[in-house]
Amino acid sequence: MRRRALGKTGLEVSELGFGCASWWGKPRFPEREALGLVHEAIDRGVTLFDTGASYSAGEAEPRLGRALKGRDVSSLVIATKAGTFHAGGGRIGRDMRPAAVVASAERSLERLGLETLGLLQLHGPSVEELDAAMLRTLEDLKARGVARAVGLNSFDPAVIEHAVGLPQIDVVMVDYNVLRPERRPLVARAAAAGKGVLAGMPLAMGHTRPLLARLKGPQDLWYAARGLARHRGELARGRAFRFLHDLPDMTGSQVALAYVLDDPGVSAAVFGATRPAHLRENLAASGMMLSQALRDRIRAAQEADG
Repeated sequence: MRRRALGKTGLEVSELGFGCASWWGKPRFPEREALGLVHEAIDRGVTLFDTGASYSAGEAEPRLGRALKGRDVSSLVIATKAGTFHAGGGRIGRDMRPAAVVASAERSLERLGLETLGLLQLHGPSVEELDAAMLRTLEDLKARGVARAVGLNSFDPAVIEHAVGLPQIDVVMVDYNVLRPERRPLVARAAAAGKGVLAGMPLAMGHTRPLLARLKGPQDLWYAARGLARHRGELARGRAFRFLHDLPDMTGSQVALAYVLDDPGVSAAVFGATRPAHLRENLAASGMMLSQALRDRIRAAQEADG
């Protein structure tokens, strides 16, 4: 597994990170299988694990903590998020006050069984919430050793643009994949400013594959239902990229990950998996290179879509 610098944090991470969220964290997904995926990822060289306080109805963090119990975590970067929480009834609550962020980070340490977080990210803050009080709070969390690095996760380009100019922000996480090529200049600006850049949703949530082709288990039904409810636009756009799944020497997932990792501004691409075979398939993308002909074909599909 290749590694990359996480901006100017002094941390180094595997270029592929494992996302501990969604179905992976739900009680309906057997604990033994969920923990086994984390253990195999570690054994195969993954050092970055990303989760959040609100993920999987609040179950993802403690499950990741159980997966890490008894493991040497000294070389791992465990990333979590603050500012959102499970509010019950399938709802996600939001509290971006500095005191709430501090309390959330301290609860995360307990749930994860860690002495310090590798990375604490604000989960979807607004530009207005990145005020002087919040930035002082983030600096204090680093000074106290609660987190080694701080940053934010946002799918709003305006928020990322603002964060690029904030010296207190070490890392940004953006939605970057073959369906989001417009993020490339933003990634470049963030990297030029010394930020670590994590690519979220690098597989485009699987929307480049026909929906029915993905339905092989209960998790697939769950993800498909979520896609139909929230991401119909991406599902429609994904049709132009079906050819990614008909290549002779790379799978569609490997192409999607290699596309993101082809960008030198990206520190790591974070994906999720609920099957060992998919985990291994995705991890094999580390070091894979896209041919110029394939790059051109992807670009043509993007331009036609745009």
